[in-house]
Amino acid sequence: MLSAIVPATNDPPTLARCLEAIHLASDPPDETIVVDRPARIGPAAARNLGSEQAVGDVLVFVDSDVAVHDDAFTRIRQAFVADRELVAIFGSYDDAPAAESVVSTFRNLLHHHVHQRAAGRATTFWAGLGAVRREPFLAAGGFDEQLFPKPSIEDIELGMRLVAGGAWIELDPLLQGTHLKRWTLLEMVRTDLFQRGAPWIALLLRNRSTSSALNLGWRERASATSTLALVLALATRRRRTAAGAAAVFVSLNAPFYALLLRRRGTRTASAGVLLHLLHQLVALASIPLGLRLHVRDRVRMRTNADKRSRNLADRR
Repeated sequence: MLSAIVPATNDPPTLARCLEAIHLASDPPDETIVVDRPARIGPAAARNLGSEQAVGDVLVFVDSDVAVHDDAFTRIRQAFVADRELVAIFGSYDDAPAAESVVSTFRNLLHHHVHQRAAGRATTFWAGLGAVRREPFLAAGGFDEQLFPKPSIEDIELGMRLVAGGAWIELDPLLQGTHLKRWTLLEMVRTDLFQRGAPWIALLLRNRSTSSALNLGWRERASATSTLALVLALATRRRRTAAGAAAVFVSLNAPFYALLLRRRGTRTASAGVLLHLLHQLVALASIPLGLRLHVRDRVRMRTNADKRSRNLADRR
C-alpha cells in the first residue's frame, strides 16, 4: 500500500492543485494524508506526524507545491515490487515549471538539470517527490525535526542517515512532478544561503563526509572554483584571467544553458548565466556560515552533555 503524505501547515495556495494531481494520477495512492495542523510547524515534523498516521508500507512524500505526473505512483509501485532491497526512491521537477518568470525558470530548471544528471543509485533523498519503505524510515527515526525545525535539508540528512545504515536509494529521472512555486530573487538567495547551503556544509562537517551527491559533484565544484577565480580576477583587474575563468564556467555548464534556451528562449538563457554566477557566489558564501553553524552546534552539544553529566553527579 502507498500512503501519500503532504505537509501543508503554512496554508499553501498551491495545495488544491497538488491534491488534484494526486487524485487524478493513474494508480493513485491508497490514502492521502494532508498534515495542516498544528499550524506553522516545519515540514520535517509535519511529515513525521503524517507517517505516524499512515497505514501503507510505503510512504510517498509530496510537497504541497508539486503536481505529480500521471505515472508517478505507478513508477513508485513498480520500483518497490521489482526490487525488495530498494529502501527509497525519489525523482525531480519536470522541465516545464508553472511559474514563467526568469528567476523561477532558472531555479526550477536548475533543480531538474541536477537531478537528471544524477540518475541512478543515490546517497541522499529528496522529499519533494520521494518514497521510502515505512519500516526502515521509522527505524531510522524519521526526519530530524529537532535539527531542522524549519524548511531546510531535512530530506538530505535523512537520506545520508539511511545510506549510512546500508540502505539502497535510487534516483529515478522519469519520476517527475511540476513545481508550482514562484521564486523571487531575494527568496532564492535566502533559501540557497540559509536553508540549504550553510546547513549542508554543517552537515558534511558533522558527518566528516566528502559527498559528491547532486549539487556537490565535480562539475559543481569546478564551477564554484571558476566563479571564485572570476571574482578575484575582476577585483584585481586581470581581464584575460577573468575572460578565461568566465569561459571555463560557461563551458562547464553549457548543457544547462542549452536547456534554458530550449525551454524559455535567449533572454532567459542569457539571464540564466548571470543568475548561475550569483548562485555559485551564494554557495561560496555559505561555506563560512556553515562552518560557524557547525561550531555552534558542537558547542551546544558539548554544553548539553556537560549538563547531563552534572545532573547525574548531583543525583548520586
